[in-house]
Amino acid sequence: MHPAQPARPTPPGLEQPARALVITPDYEEIAVRTTLRYTTEDPFAVHIDFPPGSSDDDANVTWTFARTLLAEGLVTPAGIGDVHLWPCGPAHTVVELRSPHGMAMIRFDAATLRRFLHRSYAVVALGGETLEPALDDELASLLGGV
Repeated sequence: MHPAQPARPTPPGLEQPARALVITPDYEEIAVRTTLRYTTEDPFAVHIDFPPGSSDDDANVTWTFARTLLAEGLVTPAGIGDVHLWPCGPAHTVVELRSPHGMAMIRFDAATLRRFLHRSYAVVALGGETLEPALDDELASLLGGV
C-alpha cells in the first residue's frame, strides 16, 4: 500500500471582472460582464468567462486561448482559427470568437486587458510557464500512484 499523496494546494491564479460590449450584426452594442482568468494550472492560456444568458442554452461560457495571443492582439491584428484579436483605435481591443454556432465580436477596454495581462505576468513570468504540475498529476493518475 502506498502512502497517500499530499493534496496540492490550490494554485495561485488571477480573476479580474471586465465589462465588455458585444457587437451585434446590426452594430448595436450590448453590455456584458465577463471575468478574465489566469491560473498556474494552465500557464500558457487565458480564459474569458461569460455569464449565463450569453449563450442560447443560458449556460456559462468560457473561451480559452493563448496568453501570447492576447499580448499580440493588444498591439496588432492576431489570431488563427477560432479566436482573433485586434486593436480598435487606441482605447479598445476587439476579440472575435468563432464556433460552429456562429461568431461573436466583443469590444474590451484595451487598458483593462493590458492590466490583466501584466497581472498574469506576476503570477507566472513570461517565459516561466511550465506544464510540470499537470504532467505530474497525469503521470500519477496513469501509474496509479506508483
